[in-house]
Amino acid sequence: MNKRLFGKRFTAAAMVATMWILPIAAIGQTQVVAPKNKYKVQDDVREGAKAAAEIEKVFPVLNDRDATAYVENVGRRLVRAIPQQFNQPAFNYRFQVVNASDINAFALPGGPMYVNRGMIEKARNEGEMAGVMAHEISHVALRHATAQATEQGGIGKQLGMLGMILGGAILGGEAGAQLGMLGAQAWMTKFSRKYETQSDILGARIMADAGYDPRDLANMFRTIEGESKGSGGPEWLSSHPNPGNRFEAINREASLLRVSSNPIKITRDFERVQARLRAMPPAKTMAQLEKDAKNGGSVENPTNNGRYSDRVAQPSSRTKNYAGLNWIRISVPQNWREFGSADDVQFAPEGAYGDQGLTHGTMLGIYADQSGNLQQASQNYLSMILQNNAYLRQRNQWTRTTVAGRQAYTTTLSGTSPVTRRTELVTIYMTQLRSGNTVYIANVVPEGESFAYDNTFRNILNSVRFYN
Repeated sequence: MNKRLFGKRFTAAAMVATMWILPIAAIGQTQVVAPKNKYKVQDDVREGAKAAAEIEKVFPVLNDRDATAYVENVGRRLVRAIPQQFNQPAFNYRFQVVNASDINAFALPGGPMYVNRGMIEKARNEGEMAGVMAHEISHVALRHATAQATEQGGIGKQLGMLGMILGGAILGGEAGAQLGMLGAQAWMTKFSRKYETQSDILGARIMADAGYDPRDLANMFRTIEGESKGSGGPEWLSSHPNPGNRFEAINREASLLRVSSNPIKITRDFERVQARLRAMPPAKTMAQLEKDAKNGGSVENPTNNGRYSDRVAQPSSRTKNYAGLNWIRISVPQNWREFGSADDVQFAPEGAYGDQGLTHGTMLGIYADQSGNLQQASQNYLSMILQNNAYLRQRNQWTRTTVAGRQAYTTTLSGTSPVTRRTELVTIYMTQLRSGNTVYIANVVPEGESFAYDNTFRNILNSVRFYN
């Protein structure tokens, strides 16, 4: 493509030739040139992968196969529309949903991208969500992270702290700064206005080529700005500064593109996934997630600060509902405390938890297993438990049962507790989510008190409801 597309005369032959090599959506569009970059493409890939590994340790990635597959499909459609001159075969574009309520999304160098659940829930159509994704993909395709490092004097300064989310977040300010969970500094997520303009322009073209209407990107930016103003100011500008008249500029760019007369708007998949997410327990904000992390939500043993007692209160007959995880709802005694993280939670009464875990209570969570077979996953989980709790022995073989109407396996372990010095019973239930993830539920109680807890554990198990 000729860099001086406007203000020059072309022969008819040249114009015809140019039209043959340009995608139909790009005719007449404002030109984008990737900024100067002294780093290799592999630098983007390497640093982005490192950051993604850290992010996925602390951000609650949504364990929902349907929602993830949907976002992945939209992402793939957009990636296929990246103009050839900006396509990097080495990049690995992949897409995940973060279980956070903020209207936000961010991408990392080399391709990893994260879309907040709140973005999907608040979008009025698929095009609005796809628009933000196209904008983020444009930052990656144009290699803005390493380009900005080139301008600012070193990859050590710009990329060496990739907990900062180099790809930038659509939502900045206080909410965007929650990326400080990874030790980031807010200024390091900020892209220059010229890079924002480039991503708006390229994002609009990607949208048009993928069958969407770029005006939906403009509309979503207005929604984001409105939400931010409602909380005290246009905070999202701190990471994606408005290059000036953004809404009008994107709409003007759309007028230069060949947009489908029937662009993708409301799709069945969009409606299904949006309804599915809205039916789940409300997601936390990024600010709440950061607070949880600071309060110990991400430590290995969240019960460390407890104190054991010889006198543990009986389970209350009154119950409370827990829906802090995105895949389960459960009822537990009202006088039990909860200790949760992204994928698991423990419930116990006062005096029954401490640095060696629970003496009375219930634990449940997702067990990461690659076997894909529930029976094998159950055995693998049991082996891990026995290895980490040498005093326990399996009392009986696995037997079939059901949990919330789903196939399950159960077994009981026993042994002398190093805390109470009494025989401890641990009853384990294993089942699977529709996503394929394996779920464990373990009830713990001294054998001498098991009769008093039988009804409680039975009621807890009967209260289980899965969201996927």
